[in-house]
Amino acid sequence: MEQEYDNNNKKLEVHTSNDPISVLSQFKPNFYDLLLIDINMPDMNGFKLSTEILKEDVNVKICFMSAGEVNHEAVRELYPSISIGCFIKKPVTVEYLVKRIKAELE
Repeated sequence: MEQEYDNNNKKLEVHTSNDPISVLSQFKPNFYDLLLIDINMPDMNGFKLSTEILKEDVNVKICFMSAGEVNHEAVRELYPSISIGCFIKKPVTVEYLVKRIKAELE
């Protein structure tokens, strides 16, 4: 699904998907500025998805989301190629989500 939003006279294009396998197969390197990836998904967790995506585009920024607690040290051991610089704990307000995404894009 694609949607466009006007953010202070700057159009933002938003793509959404509930299927990490589909995201990986349709991923376009050097196209996306930021990916917002849930950690818990069917078929592939968010860390594995981001590891695969970073093999195709090392410059894409990634923010992880989760309703549960995350052991950052364990994640570093399992997935040494990714960094959890941006982590958003759910539930989250739209205002906070937009603020975090804007901060990551600056």
